[in-house]
Amino acid sequence: MTAAAWAIRVPASSANLGPGFDVLGMALSLHAEVGTGAAPDDGLAVDDHHPASIAFRRLGGVGDLWVRSPIPMGRGLGFSGSVRVGGAVAAVVQRDGPQALSDDGVVREVLDTTADLEGHADNVAPSLYGGIVACADGVVQRVPLAFDPAIVVWIPDGTTTSTDASRAALPGSVPMADAVFNLGRVASFVAACASGDHGALRRATEDRLHQPNRLAATPVCAAALDAALDAGAWAAWLSGSGPTVAAMCEPSVADELAAALPADAHTKVLHIDHEGAVVVSS
Repeated sequence: MTAAAWAIRVPASSANLGPGFDVLGMALSLHAEVGTGAAPDDGLAVDDHHPASIAFRRLGGVGDLWVRSPIPMGRGLGFSGSVRVGGAVAAVVQRDGPQALSDDGVVREVLDTTADLEGHADNVAPSLYGGIVACADGVVQRVPLAFDPAIVVWIPDGTTTSTDASRAALPGSVPMADAVFNLGRVASFVAACASGDHGALRRATEDRLHQPNRLAATPVCAAALDAALDAGAWAAWLSGSGPTVAAMCEPSVADELAAALPADAHTKVLHIDHEGAVVVSS
């Protein structure tokens, strides 16, 4: 491929997944593309202050960079993490060729760089690896999945969330009972995914570390989460730091579930992206 012939397609993500604060993340079938050279008609040439460009330059990328993305910014669907991954992968593909992503060392280089820029590995690892991932001390592991659900995302209109501000509002320490509660829920979530026990997921996505504070500040999001569960979702959670609410369900009921959510938002019916970042023709 020539430098102008390829782009990097990167999935959006939903982080935390209820109890998995800074640990769990899911890649979603909503994709950004990052490429080098002249921007296509539906792409945006980005300057050196854009998160994709910062990651691109950090790994030695040279020349112009463009982005096209339907991922909303500031909504808890991993826009910055996704485009950072795209920029970093663009740099290593420019350097090493399209086969770069088959090298575990190169993938690790991308992970380390983008996690450093983003602040948390769970904000970038799903977009890089795909699927559902668990991140701990820089190590990423794919969570086995015995089902392939629909993921309905409810995105409130005109509302954004600052991750830094939302995080700053969380307590600096938590009671031992709450920590143990979340440990049990994370373990149950991983076991339910691996075994296909979707009936366990509602309880497995309960949380005491971050969602109570964040949902108390955004009652409309709390109402959407409750509505998703009432409509038959297997599980629902605040995506990232919000304001988007995500729900996991049987694919055959996804449209009905989406229609049951509060009307002051728009919804998307998505799936789990299992590929992660890939090189595609532009």
